[in-house]
Amino acid sequence: MPFQLFFLVSLQAYVHNPHVFMKPAKVLFICQEIMPYVPETELSSICRRLPQAVQDNGNEIRTFMPKYGCINERRNQLHEVIRLSGMNLIIDDNDHPLIIKVASIQAARMQVYFIDNDDFFQRKALVCDESGIDFFDNDERSIFFVRGVIETVRKLRWTPDIVHCHGWFSALAPLYIKKAFDDDPYFRDAKIIYSIYDDAFDSSFRKLFNNKLLVKGINQEDIEEIKAKADYVSLSKLAIRRADGIIQASQKINGKVKKAAEESGKPFMVANESEDFSDYSEFYDLLLEQA
Repeated sequence: MPFQLFFLVSLQAYVHNPHVFMKPAKVLFICQEIMPYVPETELSSICRRLPQAVQDNGNEIRTFMPKYGCINERRNQLHEVIRLSGMNLIIDDNDHPLIIKVASIQAARMQVYFIDNDDFFQRKALVCDESGIDFFDNDERSIFFVRGVIETVRKLRWTPDIVHCHGWFSALAPLYIKKAFDDDPYFRDAKIIYSIYDDAFDSSFRKLFNNKLLVKGINQEDIEEIKAKADYVSLSKLAIRRADGIIQASQKINGKVKKAAEESGKPFMVANESEDFSDYSEFYDLLLEQA
């Protein structure tokens, strides 16, 4: 049965009997932004409310974001998790210490883990400067963030059923999990969802970006989408190819990226902005039903 037909039939079954697919799951959220730690945007708002909704539905969650320099550690009561920190991640033959911090959103009874590093996340802005110019090292920053999340989850000895990636800063996660960690006991069975937002950037990553991605399990054939140019569209296409499901989280997204998602043959959902995120729950359950 074609997947699109399976998706419709399964969704109808779910609507008639909402308990068919419901079962507790472990969901890992890899987020570019989460409010209140950064200003409110569509992305930061969803990444604040969706994990809480998933947790309130009886599921187990872990939520990660970068520890941008604009985040006030004292006000938000961040503290370092010594047992999770201390690892060095090598990017382009350079060692970068991985620092893990954690804070709680009391109203949501939700913990947030922060990926930190003095080289990448001390500046006050998120991904571009005050003039709107993208940071030149966003390529290495995104690599460090994604790899930092993966290594921290492994240290936690936590096995997610779903890995939900939000925003282009998380776009490398599907590649690393599906290729570099495909046999890892903590990730090998996880379903990966990539949420696409109206968050396109205008610049391209540096020419040596491809080589920086190459680790055991990843070769040049695995990153063919970005061989000519590593920009927002090609990076999104790379994520779409490795994801198990794609969500259009903004009403309007890049046309080329949307076309790639629609033509991928994979489950694709346009979020309906429901307050209880019931459409997301249905999408999770349907993916988990796949072999």
